[in-house]
Amino acid sequence: MNSVVKYFSRRRTWSIPYVIFLAIFVVVPLILIMVYAFQSKSGGFSLENFERFINQPEAANTFIYSIGIALITTIICIILGYPAAYILSRIRLSTARVVVMLFILPMWINVLVRTLATVALFDFLRLPLGEGALIFGMVYNFLPFMVYPIYNVMQKMDHSLIEAAEDLGATPRQVFTRVVFPLSMPGVVSGIMMVFMPTISTFAISELLTMNNIKLFGTTIQENINNGMWHYGAALSLIMLIIIGITSLFTDSSSEDGTNEGLL
Repeated sequence: MNSVVKYFSRRRTWSIPYVIFLAIFVVVPLILIMVYAFQSKSGGFSLENFERFINQPEAANTFIYSIGIALITTIICIILGYPAAYILSRIRLSTARVVVMLFILPMWINVLVRTLATVALFDFLRLPLGEGALIFGMVYNFLPFMVYPIYNVMQKMDHSLIEAAEDLGATPRQVFTRVVFPLSMPGVVSGIMMVFMPTISTFAISELLTMNNIKLFGTTIQENINNGMWHYGAALSLIMLIIIGITSLFTDSSSEDGTNEGLL
């Protein structure tokens, strides 16, 4: 009995379920993607799936276009989300919590329902569905993922640093550029990652808001997998994962550099 109690009192024991979950739903799928991506239809090792991506301009152009849409969506979310998060961090905490809840509340509704509501809104206003509707829908769906991380960082910011800067004669603009903005960069980076990554791989929003006239990279992957082309679909998924991984490395390094430079 004592051995059982001792076993379950270890922290390592309680991490076992998480390790199992991580192995089944993260590690195994990634391994399968890599295996399928480097296989031919006959089952042997091959690079033909990546050669097909390079030689077929349609998939490459779709990928570049998806990155462009993701960048535009991320930039708009930063422009709209950063001031909103800054204002929320400066007002009374009880009021800020209510407003943040209003930002998060739509996230409780399924993304398909929200997108269908956006389609109905455009139909009601007699606005055409297309690229503009796509960007609007992307910003509407992912803006809370930009606001909340930035607000969370700003709300926990050490305000004594701001007071010290003011005591040393810094103007409000200098306080913001030299103290507030550098310290908020971790939240900005988190918001960028939470907006940019899913925007590249999404397909339902683009299909509904463009009547399937505009294809994103996620749609291309979905079509190949649905048509039984698992190897080519896995190669496309792996390419997307590599690009996202490289992007995350650059954003992390730029965040650290910006924070260090701002505080010097």
